[in-house]
Amino acid sequence: MCCCHCRVPSTPPSGALARIIIMDVSAASVDPWTEIHRAESEKRRELVLQGPSVDRRIQSGGLDPTIYRLSLLNYLEISQCPSLTEVHGDIGRLSNLQSLILCRNKLGSLPQELGALKVLRVLDVSANELRSLPDELSQLGELNTLNASCNRIEALPGGLGRLAKLSSINFSKNEVRLLPEELFSPGLEHLSAIVASENRIEELSGDVQQLPALKTLDLSNNNLSDIPAALADCSKLKEINFKGNKLKDKRLEKMVNGCQTKSVLEYLRAGGRGKGKGKAQEPGAKEESVREKSRKKRADRQQKDKEDKEDDMEDVNQMIVKVLHVQDSASAFTVKVVPQVRDVRPYIVCCIIKGMNLKPGNALKRFLMAQMKLHDEICEKRTTATIATHDLHRLRGPLLYDARPPKMLKIVPLGRKEMSAMELMRQLQFEAAEQRKQKKRQNVSGLHKYLQLLDGKENYPCLVDAEDHVISFPPITNSEKTKMRKTTSELLLEVTSSTSLQICKDVMDSLIVKMAELNKFTFDHKEEVVNDAESDLAEDEKVSDPVQQADQEHGSPELLVQQVRVVDTDGNLRVVYPSRTDLNTDVCNLIVIR
Repeated sequence: MCCCHCRVPSTPPSGALARIIIMDVSAASVDPWTEIHRAESEKRRELVLQGPSVDRRIQSGGLDPTIYRLSLLNYLEISQCPSLTEVHGDIGRLSNLQSLILCRNKLGSLPQELGALKVLRVLDVSANELRSLPDELSQLGELNTLNASCNRIEALPGGLGRLAKLSSINFSKNEVRLLPEELFSPGLEHLSAIVASENRIEELSGDVQQLPALKTLDLSNNNLSDIPAALADCSKLKEINFKGNKLKDKRLEKMVNGCQTKSVLEYLRAGGRGKGKGKAQEPGAKEESVREKSRKKRADRQQKDKEDKEDDMEDVNQMIVKVLHVQDSASAFTVKVVPQVRDVRPYIVCCIIKGMNLKPGNALKRFLMAQMKLHDEICEKRTTATIATHDLHRLRGPLLYDARPPKMLKIVPLGRKEMSAMELMRQLQFEAAEQRKQKKRQNVSGLHKYLQLLDGKENYPCLVDAEDHVISFPPITNSEKTKMRKTTSELLLEVTSSTSLQICKDVMDSLIVKMAELNKFTFDHKEEVVNDAESDLAEDEKVSDPVQQADQEHGSPELLVQQVRVVDTDGNLRVVYPSRTDLNTDVCNLIVIR
């Protein structure tokens, strides 16, 4: 079974232009590949083709070869197209490509010309029907992520040792029998993750200790009979998985099926079961044995101290998110949902974030830009979900998720004066019409794009605080009253959707991960705090102690996520976020403490 868990996340370059995403559409276009031709004419940097609509066009006439002329592309994805069985060698002409995603198709082979993509960093060919990978992949000197999981690959390509920047390789769910020696080359100094579960691997070489950055090793459900003791010499190793292998050492087999990584490595480091037993000791050997044990204890203690120091250094690079459960908090936050929203926008999840530092440099700007990007991508231009962020100190709980007639819904929209939702919609419609006239085009941009999402609705959704202030009018706007500022340190996050509750949770997961990344970036770079008229601290909040002031300015990379309960009008729980099944991400350096 192939699933999304096999897939290494692929992130397009941060400086890329707007992405064209073509999902399933029912109406046929006069130009069957209009998105490719538009990408060419507009000199786009990113292109995504996926789903049944694209698949039908590939089936009827093949992939338009014009795609291989898009030399400016740095991100290309063609996925979920069972009719795509091959990729032409002309793909080697896309010399600026940094991410190539060809997952969930029916590719039987890959062209040798992939080796010409000299700046490629991410290659995802998971969930196809590949039986091999071309040796020319060894020419991809910038490659850091290779995902070939869920195929029929019997042997890995030659030259892997030349991929000096490779950090993650995933070839789980294949038919590989042998791990090549080159996979354990000391030259792979950045290789931190090897995922090779569900293959037919019979042996793990002791040369694995030559990988200085190895943190994750998954060889579960293979044909291993032994685990080399040298594995314990991998100083960075944090996570191993050898479940499902029939090991000769039954005690070790029991340990790998139930014990933590540290216990297994300690067992291997000690030499395994029966070490030093069963041999008659010669005269004087007992005294020597005591000295040897004492020496070994000292060496083990020194090694442990060294590992603890390395762990401390490793922790510096981790992003930590702590979850504060409702029952652990005296100020549990709730959102009450009225039945009327069922016909308008029925799904909502919320949580509270503490520890977000937006004061230094461009931290606030980066956060708002990241939110916009999530709106464009995972929220699909706000059509599936909408994110709202609020300064927690500028509202009073509990909150009410309500549905009100447009005339009765009063809000102070961002950057505007107070008005009813009806007045706001009329004003936005007028602005949209004027914009179309001035720019002489059919499409509009910005806030006006979302007006049609409320067409035909008798009531509009809104989130209201305990003082009856409307703080959110999804999917249109937030309130000026609770907008984010540089001084905001505690946030209320809100995600609503008319599609499904799971989409709300998925979006919230992505938002929190992004916030953890941004907070870590802010902490690491120690940008100067620039206060403006809006964000200046009050005099009684300022401190004279330089150390304390530095703590205020740069904070900590750690985020605290406090659960928020969503209940119905009778107080019955509808959803709590984050639950134990939420925030289960595969981000390697993100630690979620529950």
